[in-house]
Amino acid sequence: MRRDTLEQLNADRAEKRPVALVTEISSGAQRLVYSKGVSPGAELPQDLLSEARSALTDDRSTTCSLDGKSYFIQIHNPPLRLYIVGAVHITQALARIASVAGYAVTVIDPRRAFAEPERFPGITLSNDWPDDVLANAKPDRRTAIVTLSHDPKIDDPALETVLRLDVFYIGSLGSNRTHGKRLVRLDEKGFSAAETGRIHGPVGLNIGAKTPAEIAISIMAEITQARRAPRQNAPPNGWDAL
Repeated sequence: MRRDTLEQLNADRAEKRPVALVTEISSGAQRLVYSKGVSPGAELPQDLLSEARSALTDDRSTTCSLDGKSYFIQIHNPPLRLYIVGAVHITQALARIASVAGYAVTVIDPRRAFAEPERFPGITLSNDWPDDVLANAKPDRRTAIVTLSHDPKIDDPALETVLRLDVFYIGSLGSNRTHGKRLVRLDEKGFSAAETGRIHGPVGLNIGAKTPAEIAISIMAEITQARRAPRQNAPPNGWDAL
């Protein structure tokens, strides 16, 4: 690998920027492909760029052959992250399911009696206020946020922190009536209808879930749907490579 390519790849990884390293197998020539843009060099076939960007979206390294040449597409995506606000019963199930699905999970709840290691073995916990945690975490387009505390004093600051960020999913627990009140509060804070429209509320796909575990499954299904088939009200920068 050329030194400039390696330095750029390391910089991309440090900045948590999704990138595909495309190598022509016969010659060893390499290029970096992004959701938008390519590292300097000779023009690449459009079909190859499409393959690389599809692999970025799918989180899957792959090989392909085009015009008699073989390529290896190696994906360097930042980790998927899920921040759950509120250490409630649904959170216990959701944290486990999301971990199995490949997410780095952080549970945030300033109520220390709720966010105890015994209730969340192997899960990162924080007893700080969610707006502080999320501001420091710098959520990106591979980040999902779910608020489950059902307490506006805890959930609202988290939503206010992420609504204008390029995250791919925001969900909030509560009935339609509760969600309506939430939207009013956020409107009073200066958030537009387009911004609050990004919130999945009530959270989760409508599969008739009743128990905490079933609701967790519905939430994880909706997160997966948002990642794989983004809605029309995506963030301004687009979701080309989650």
